[in-house]
Amino acid sequence: MLVDLKIKNYALIEQLEMHPSPLLNIITGETGAGKSIMLGAIGLLMGNRADSKLLFNQQEKCVIEGVFDISSYNLQEVFAAEDLDFDNQCILRREISPSGKSRAFVNDTPVTLDVMRSIGDNLMDIHSQHDTLQLGDTSYQLNILDVYAGNTSLDIYAGNTTYLKDYNEAYRHYKKLESAYRKLQDQLAQSQKELDYHSFLLNELDEAKLEADEQDALEAELKELENAEDIKLKLTQAVQYLTESEFNITSALKDTAYLVGQLAQFSSKYEELRSRTESCMIELVDIAGELEDAERKTEADPARAAEVHERLNLLYTLQRKHQVKTVAELLAIQEELEQKVNSVLNIDASIAETKKAMAAAEQVVLEKAKLLSERRKSVFGKFEKELYSLLAELGMPNARIVIQHTATAPSATGTDEISILFSANKGATPQSLVKAASGGEFSRLMLSVKYMLADKTALPTIVFDEIDTGISGEVAVKVGRMMQQMAQKHQIIAISHLPQIAAQGNSHYFVYKHDLEERTVSRVRKLDAEERVNEIAHMIAGANPSANAYQSAKELLSL
Repeated sequence: MLVDLKIKNYALIEQLEMHPSPLLNIITGETGAGKSIMLGAIGLLMGNRADSKLLFNQQEKCVIEGVFDISSYNLQEVFAAEDLDFDNQCILRREISPSGKSRAFVNDTPVTLDVMRSIGDNLMDIHSQHDTLQLGDTSYQLNILDVYAGNTSLDIYAGNTTYLKDYNEAYRHYKKLESAYRKLQDQLAQSQKELDYHSFLLNELDEAKLEADEQDALEAELKELENAEDIKLKLTQAVQYLTESEFNITSALKDTAYLVGQLAQFSSKYEELRSRTESCMIELVDIAGELEDAERKTEADPARAAEVHERLNLLYTLQRKHQVKTVAELLAIQEELEQKVNSVLNIDASIAETKKAMAAAEQVVLEKAKLLSERRKSVFGKFEKELYSLLAELGMPNARIVIQHTATAPSATGTDEISILFSANKGATPQSLVKAASGGEFSRLMLSVKYMLADKTALPTIVFDEIDTGISGEVAVKVGRMMQQMAQKHQIIAISHLPQIAAQGNSHYFVYKHDLEERTVSRVRKLDAEERVNEIAHMIAGANPSANAYQSAKELLSL
């Protein structure tokens, strides 16, 4: 439950702090004093979007902080799911800077708004007049019925799981497979259009029998073939210079080695020089042999030159076609084309496999939907009876409630479409709430529904924003008592304009405008016993309550 609320620099609120009672808290005040502003600030703690235009002082940041005692509620798994440390005391804080930047914190840990919303949804239920209008929406009605049936809470008889969650998971899995199936079909249709072209390109590359390093080798070979005569001539000349001419180099080196060897008797250094000269001679003889061998192998071969030239032309043509510069890149393209062609050839198998999985998933969806639907139908009568009983207590003894059910194809919420039909008068045919219920009837319907669901939820705090619209007199007294009963298990914060309800509160807060020197601000104070009598008397009779109004206020408080 909410034990402390602080609002700073928000709308008309300069600074505000309140410590609500764990039971029924009533908030009253004149129109425009700031009651709804407080509700808007609390909404920010629930993850609502922020607007920097609502800052009281545009030069300072806005800070809203709520401290909750959650020691009696099993919310450990909720915090664990968001990777947050659990503590018996939870602090939610929002900060909005003048620039519009918003920051959210849970127990001083920075979080996203989605995380704050997830935590806040387990701490408070804020009911506004918009929620009353939502009651006419069939999807909202279905959600009410699920909460009432226990489909959204843990059930020990279902293996600690939830019927609605089970169905939702099965449905999401089915839709995921369905999406994959459609994607594969689209892919097949598109791939079949491209298959012939890709196959043609692949066959062309396959027939080329490409080798990664062949281009460099072929270019070098072609260069030698095209210059064979010149190469052969120069090799012949080189061999002659080394070994065959009258003054060839190897003979000269041989003579040199002999002469230097004769000098070895005079100094060891000449022996070394002779050895080095002989080494040069041996190396040159070896070189001459290789040159001679190369000269013998070098022959003009026009046929081979044409063959190499043709092969290179094929490589160059393929490279231009695929806009690449190397054979290695062509091989990469060839592999990619193989994958594309094979994927088309294999896609039929994937489609068949996915279709089979989708059929199995659909069967699971139908089984879960059937179980969920049976759970919903099983509470129709009980829901109608309990809601009728509450409406009778609230001054509508002739009300009729009928749940209309229609089976539908599986959707995100199951295979059920329901509509709560209502009539307030004897003999009238029940119709949809939008057509049949007035403003006051809507308020009583909504309060009765909230009352019925209170025991089905684990929410610590419930906030009502003028749920008493359109009611008065003895009905208002009964509404107040109903809130009192709800407050035995849930902290209730109710913004009200009815004295009958205000008198039922365990704590009463008064919101009022205060004029400062430069501007008007909203403030709130907790009323003591005497101040409560005065405020309720003002609510009964206006600005100048009579003695009778004061007496009526005391009587209401004594009930």
